[in-house]
Amino acid sequence: MNEGKRIFIAEPCLDGNEKKYVNDCLDTNWISSVGKYVSAFEERFAEYCGTKYALTCANGTVSLQLAMLALGIKAGDEVIVPTFTYIASANTVRYCGATPIFVDSDYGSWNIDVTKIEEKITPRTKAIMPVHLYGLVCDMDPIIALAEKYGLHVIEDAAEAHGATYKGKRAGSFGIINSFSFFGNKIITTGEGGMVTTNDEALYNRMKLLRGQGMDPTRRYWFTDIGYNFRMTNLQAAVGLGQLENIERHINKRAEIAALYKWYLSEYSNLFHPQSFSNDYGHVYWMYSVLLSKDVKITRDELMVKMNDDNIETRPLFYPLHIMPPYKSDDVFTVAEDISARGLNLPTHSGMNETDVKRVADSLIRWSSCK
Repeated sequence: MNEGKRIFIAEPCLDGNEKKYVNDCLDTNWISSVGKYVSAFEERFAEYCGTKYALTCANGTVSLQLAMLALGIKAGDEVIVPTFTYIASANTVRYCGATPIFVDSDYGSWNIDVTKIEEKITPRTKAIMPVHLYGLVCDMDPIIALAEKYGLHVIEDAAEAHGATYKGKRAGSFGIINSFSFFGNKIITTGEGGMVTTNDEALYNRMKLLRGQGMDPTRRYWFTDIGYNFRMTNLQAAVGLGQLENIERHINKRAEIAALYKWYLSEYSNLFHPQSFSNDYGHVYWMYSVLLSKDVKITRDELMVKMNDDNIETRPLFYPLHIMPPYKSDDVFTVAEDISARGLNLPTHSGMNETDVKRVADSLIRWSSCK
């Protein structure tokens, strides 16, 4: 049944100075990886996260890779990663020749289960990568404590958590290096793009060197290292700066959408529930997601088909990495597997209004209630 316009899972909101800044790039011919918008975006983003430094990258994946390269993570090393995450988190570990070591999820937050990290630490462990899923920061205090106890690095994968907070601190300010994505469906976007943040000047300079093909910053076309072309263009940074200027408005709009979902779904806690978290956390709702009750008779995938027939786009939660071909193992992570099988992302973006949210909620309730 087609009930009207299609409601997409995500849409960028480009209603600030993005066009003005991009036109300035075009008018001045500063369109590549050098220009005032690159440095302005970096400076403003570092200030926003509460860190000393930020460095733009071509995308979120290479920003994670850049972090590990700068930290010297290499073949034979291990990095602890949640199995329930987007595959880039683990891929970037492999790019460095290291091995991702998977950990199960917490049933409430869906983030990494901090009580199961320590048992995975070995003499080869070099870092812990907490991934802040769907806009909710991980429980960082015990992660930081474990890292300090064992002398490990913490690399935040904050790709989905721009502006999210934990005990008053913003995502991207907890680890030695932290990574963000600006893909088109994120809270703020540059189309493609990424950012690393850090308080460590030496690591910042190391990442800047590696990002630009390893060229000595004091001697043009003299290369001291085998580097990479991980740079962001001035055009992308222009869009990013325009987005960043309105980030609080984007976050507040998502909070309004989440509140509406909670209101319309509040009487149906027997059918589904969202991520759970305490007042220590400031959720930014990259996606408003629900976990179907085990009592729901329709499967998650069948439900998605029915909602698509209602002209509503949804998507499943991530598949655990340990069940997919590149990382297939005999390990069993029961919580991650269960969350993945029953979890659903609902449309969440600034272009939605209350009528859209009600339509999504009504469709979700109708099909979840089927016997």
